[in-house]
Amino acid sequence: MAKSAIVIGSGIAGIASAIRLANRGYTVSVFEANSYPGGKLSEISLGEYRFDAGPSLFTLPHLVDELFELSGLNPKDYFEYVQLDETCRYFYADGSRLTAWYDKEKLASEFEEQLGESRKNILAALDNSALLYKHLAPLFLEKSLNKVSTWLSPDALSAYGKLNRFDFNRTMNQANQKRFDNPKTAQLFNRYATYNGSDPYQTPATLNIIPHLEFGIGAYFPKGGMHAITNSLYSLALDLGVNFYFDTKVQKIVVHKGAAKGIDTNMGFHKADKVVCNMDMVAAYKNLLKDQHQPKRLLNQPKSSSALIFYWGIKKEFKQLGLHNIFFSEDYKTEFQHIFKKGSIYKDPTVYVNITSVHNASDAPEGCQNWFTMINVPNNQGQDWDYLIQYAKKAIIKKLSKELGEDIEPLIEVEDILDPRLIEAKTSSVAGALYGNSSNNKFSAFLRHPNFSKRIKDLYFCGGSVHPGGGIPLCLSSAKLVDELMN
Repeated sequence: MAKSAIVIGSGIAGIASAIRLANRGYTVSVFEANSYPGGKLSEISLGEYRFDAGPSLFTLPHLVDELFELSGLNPKDYFEYVQLDETCRYFYADGSRLTAWYDKEKLASEFEEQLGESRKNILAALDNSALLYKHLAPLFLEKSLNKVSTWLSPDALSAYGKLNRFDFNRTMNQANQKRFDNPKTAQLFNRYATYNGSDPYQTPATLNIIPHLEFGIGAYFPKGGMHAITNSLYSLALDLGVNFYFDTKVQKIVVHKGAAKGIDTNMGFHKADKVVCNMDMVAAYKNLLKDQHQPKRLLNQPKSSSALIFYWGIKKEFKQLGLHNIFFSEDYKTEFQHIFKKGSIYKDPTVYVNITSVHNASDAPEGCQNWFTMINVPNNQGQDWDYLIQYAKKAIIKKLSKELGEDIEPLIEVEDILDPRLIEAKTSSVAGALYGNSSNNKFSAFLRHPNFSKRIKDLYFCGGSVHPGGGIPLCLSSAKLVDELMN
């Protein structure tokens, strides 16, 4: 008789877990409260404009490819992507401009020419990021931190001799300020803290590992946009016989004699040999495991930042904009103080504009662009979001209009908005926090829920709120860890 498994939630980690379980011979059922797969990695359409609704940067594509290869299939039959020569365009308040290139030498020259930053400093920063990745990725991204075997592995033994290089005791900003001559360069490298919803003025300098993803391994663009990742993996899961139940909210994880036995839904009880929870860890304990032991220390950790996104159909093409664009705040530190200490939005926020129509012309009408316009904001603590949304919109329009030399407000043809309240409602991310617990202290990696339950047999966890963290690559890594833990 075939073994059975249930996956709660069809976010990208949930789908990846379902694919891995199906390849291990399980009969797999995925239960999803929404009417669509993908969680945050979804899409919206407004008239003739298409937008990726959530994550917009694609790195570590091999983690997607290997799901097809594991299934004995050619990834290119389902999913294609191209590597980006240009990773991002940066705009500073004083008029400085910089294009970040994948090519290290070209990137170093760009910093030297545009910001007067020493090539030596840039190349040293990239080498440091590569060193961090080489020694820490095998531990923190590819293994469970809650297994003794991890700390006795060859990777761990190799890393112990380099502990002083991992910069646990300085903040990201402290390390970058010391490394670079120009504060604008430090600001650019500080922004990588936002990749997991953290504050560069609090998070450890160890997070300088993140630039290696773009500059050492590369940034990519999926043909058809980011939602093509969801579509391809959903199609693969279906081809492997995975059953999806949409519009089906899970009400409880059923535990009997210390083991997960299945779930209760509005359709009744569903039995399974294994249960994998892709739901936000805090929401899972409060709603699905409320009669079980609560890991209060983990549940009460400070949460990551959230996002406020304006999906704008712009009836003009701005040639000075690329796929990824960052318009920096003039006072980065004050901006992060507003996000993490005041729970508010700064008057001069850093604005990210993602325009997929630059690469995928069908995402916008001819002569137009689809702007995914985002700022980092605090998670939902009961703020007056209706007021904050209008406040932020005015600030963003003012900022972008000044930088681009044209009033963009009359060019906004269609609009939709995603705020922390909606993020929480649509994805069960507690307080709308994009990455679960924040990483604003040097112990944060150890303050994430493991990918298995220490108290409940046959219960596993994946997704952005558990180890190793948020973002597409880390969500896929969490699914891989679950697979390995079951082995």
